[in-house]
Amino acid sequence: MEYRYARWDPDRFKRLAGLRGLSKLFNYLLLQANGDVEQALEYLQYLKDQGYLPADWDIHDFKRKIEEEGLVAKDPRGRRMLTARGEQRIRHDALERIFGGLRQGGRGSHAVPHAGLGTSEPLPERRPYQFGDDLGQIDFPGSLVNSMRRMQGLNMEEEDLSVFETEAGTSCATVLLLDVSHSMVLYGEDRITPAKQVALALVELITRQYPKDSLRIVLFGDTAEEVSIAELPYVGAGPYHTNTKAGLCTARQLLAREKHPNKQIVMITDGKPSVIDRPGGQVYRNPIGLDPVIVNRTLDEAVVCRRRRIPITTFMITSDPYLRQFVAKLTELNKGRAYFTSPDKLGEFVLWDFVSNRRKKLR
Repeated sequence: MEYRYARWDPDRFKRLAGLRGLSKLFNYLLLQANGDVEQALEYLQYLKDQGYLPADWDIHDFKRKIEEEGLVAKDPRGRRMLTARGEQRIRHDALERIFGGLRQGGRGSHAVPHAGLGTSEPLPERRPYQFGDDLGQIDFPGSLVNSMRRMQGLNMEEEDLSVFETEAGTSCATVLLLDVSHSMVLYGEDRITPAKQVALALVELITRQYPKDSLRIVLFGDTAEEVSIAELPYVGAGPYHTNTKAGLCTARQLLAREKHPNKQIVMITDGKPSVIDRPGGQVYRNPIGLDPVIVNRTLDEAVVCRRRRIPITTFMITSDPYLRQFVAKLTELNKGRAYFTSPDKLGEFVLWDFVSNRRKKLR
């Protein structure tokens, strides 16, 4: 059975319409529609009908354009579907949107003692500058030469920039845990879309900036399962409880197979643990309050991760005091990090934490 949660919020869609460019808005709506192209196009038409898009905007011309660019294609039934190029464009936009905010100003944090993830050394080789490269690695003399060769003058543009290649001193394996329980779309607040944006941005960041690293995605609701990068745009929250213990256990087992010297878990959640698996295939659930049996078994898993030298960074999208206390205890036992943020700031916090601690060594 398929479950869908949706509620039209005119104010929210008015804010969405302010995103730079229709393509960026369309990509965001695609994530809200769990990768359903036809549904996202219906959202765009709704925005126009409500006056949030220019009156002269032609949706048929937009459909033709995204097909010509190879971002979508029609299946045998004639329905439009995302292509691999379209999926890559979503990852690119997610990274650009989040990293763009980071470059405008740093992020503060409510962090407990943390562990970082390595350094890099410059090499003699150079390559063209790419978005997200460390500005400190730019070869300015070489870039000036490129400008003079192109324009016979000093009118430097981005295409002239070159950077020194770097060799990572160490590499890191990351498992990103995404909470897909029903609370991620409860009470009309969409929390799953920003969480998916974070995952997609991390994929793009690691692919470009840290190619020796690895990133795996695990969803946890009633159970926990790994999903591929290609499946991310199509992920949605469902009618699930929150099996945080299963998520941490699955992430730890995946990291045990990795050969990277540094390993970490990044967990994005907004709810309390409400279910655990028991020996013999039994399941114990209690959605009311913080059940001590569920809490203690979840904290046990955090301790196991610490003994395996796997720090857990938890991003809580909630402000409930009793849930903060639970996360604080989990973080204390694991010796990890904890942040308390909101859906609209989630991406900036996660990428800020990842990049800043990537320059340090695990302790």
